Amino acid sequence: MEGFRRLVNYFLSLAAVWNVGHFKDSGMLFPRESSSREIKELNGLWNFRADLSLNRNLGFEQAWYKSRLAESGPVIDMPVPASYNDITQDPRLRDFIGWVWYEREVLVPSGWVSDEGTRVMLRVGSAHYYSVVWVNGIKVMEHEGGHLPFEAEIVEVLRNNPGGACRITIAVNNTLTLQTLPPGTIQHIDDPTRYPADYVVQNTNFDFFNYAGLHRPVMLYTTPKVYVDDITVLTTFADNIGLLSYQVSVLGSPNPTVTVTLSDKDGRCVASSTGPSGVLKVTDVNLWWPYLMHENPGYLYSMGVHMTTSGEGSVYEDVYALPVGIRTVQVTNTQFLINNKPFYFHGVNKHEDADIRGKGLDWPLMVKDFNLLKWLGANSFRTSHYPYAEEILQMADRHGIVVIDECPGVGIKDIRSFGNASLSHHLAVMDELVRRDKNHASVVMWSVANEPAAEMPPAPYVDVICVNSYFSWYHDPGHLEVIPFQLNTQFENWYGKYQKPIIQSEYGADVVPGLHTDPPMMFTEEYQKIVLQNYHDVFDQKRKEYVIGELIWNFADFMTAQTVTRVVGNKKGIFSRHRQPKAGAFLLRERYWRLANETGLIQVYQSLVVEHKENEVQCICGDADDAEVLEDEVEDVAQIERGKGCHFGLRQSVTHHPLH
Repeated sequence: MEGFRRLVNYFLSLAAVWNVGHFKDSGMLFPRESSSREIKELNGLWNFRADLSLNRNLGFEQAWYKSRLAESGPVIDMPVPASYNDITQDPRLRDFIGWVWYEREVLVPSGWVSDEGTRVMLRVGSAHYYSVVWVNGIKVMEHEGGHLPFEAEIVEVLRNNPGGACRITIAVNNTLTLQTLPPGTIQHIDDPTRYPADYVVQNTNFDFFNYAGLHRPVMLYTTPKVYVDDITVLTTFADNIGLLSYQVSVLGSPNPTVTVTLSDKDGRCVASSTGPSGVLKVTDVNLWWPYLMHENPGYLYSMGVHMTTSGEGSVYEDVYALPVGIRTVQVTNTQFLINNKPFYFHGVNKHEDADIRGKGLDWPLMVKDFNLLKWLGANSFRTSHYPYAEEILQMADRHGIVVIDECPGVGIKDIRSFGNASLSHHLAVMDELVRRDKNHASVVMWSVANEPAAEMPPAPYVDVICVNSYFSWYHDPGHLEVIPFQLNTQFENWYGKYQKPIIQSEYGADVVPGLHTDPPMMFTEEYQKIVLQNYHDVFDQKRKEYVIGELIWNFADFMTAQTVTRVVGNKKGIFSRHRQPKAGAFLLRERYWRLANETGLIQVYQSLVVEHKENEVQCICGDADDAEVLEDEVEDVAQIERGKGCHFGLRQSVTHHPLH
């Protein structure tokens, strides 16, 4: 009991440091309906117009937001959520760079507007890249960044037009500069003998298509005037007792009454507390376990927050339910531990990418992908190379799929992308990402950047080294025989120098489905299989020592810009873009199920492997010379950039600087 009390006191001290040092801004809770909150989704068809003027600025010069968009000129139907690039047959729109305009008129329930005790919020789940939003011609917000939500309170604007329609106008610009994340450059070519007038090219240093538009749901939702603004949870356990430290932020009242309950999957209350901060103690706790590591993976409790307060003659009540998983994350110099048990990452890198809808949230595709992950025996994925939709992380929570959560810091190569403006924006993006995803049990690492250029070595501050390498592909193409030598040397050099556990965060080879040769040649299914087999042989040797994971590049084929090295996109997927398996998928499936049986706490579905045989802390991802590195989660987001952190036992994070 004395040991347990020490654990509680230590846990409370960590929670205090976390709450003081971290999330200083307002919260970003996912909108959920409750007895005090309502939601009106605005998905569907919107009016759409691309600004095709030479300077792409006609919409602002003529103030298209002041009246219906159709009054400015021709509009077309555009689905939301979706990228706009592949919706039409017009190549100008597919490759468009600049401002596009969305508009939709909606009717707002009269009670939302007339009730002085109600806030009405307009929330955009994601818009790539820079956005300006108007309601009834009045600007309500701007946002920079293409993959995270933003919102504004609009009830006062609505009250200026009681009973009338709510006209929402959103201008979105996908232009990338040296200070954006990801960065890019705009090239103007003035040579009338070789190029048409006003020829402009968007250059990037990343290998995926620069899809743009309203990529995630747009909605209106309500809260009371006094409301739960943010919730932060930290979890740990000892024996069969789980501890959940919570901090509830309430805005609009200095002294609210807060009651917190924790219910199990059957709806039974297993713990309760009062006050805006405290610790919930759960006996006979069901821990959150990864898929294939435990017979009951992805166990989630429901944390109910009930706030009441009075003021100005009114009583306000707000109710919010947050799914939470109780688990711990730790790292030694040879292991990654979840709930004090060794965890081996056997998973994939992904992209939000699909035919026609681009990067738009797609429920059928999302469910299909999780079914494929489980069929494959994958227990993890990285959100390469940007934050994914919140709905995807919620699925990962429920299914026990471990996530490395990556910010859009990909392609940071130019020295001009390392100034104060870039740093400020990078810190802002990381702050938004952590505020959004901090309570997801599935998220065990924050990824700060992928393959950036750097000079300052962060190794003293990190726990895990992660490496991207493509031996026999980008290095010594066609020479399969070099893989065992170069991969073994890579691991020995990194571990010998830093004594940190290693994840192979990317490896693979392009495959054109149905292309075969013997002996194997590049781009054939046979070549991909042998590449994987050679990597796996070395992984099997080194995972007995200090290699703690392997993430294939990539889960599925995805679209890229047109280049001489890409045949309608990147073909390194083990599944086609339409989610049909290549030969490598079956090879990886056999391996992942075997790994699950070797590294998990239970024996799982061995018959699936036999049947197939008969049928035949954040991270920086670098190439073989630039490693991906992880450090403990830090008490201030700004310290991520400085490479300084301290261990909270919650999840791991990474520095901004690669190793050289």
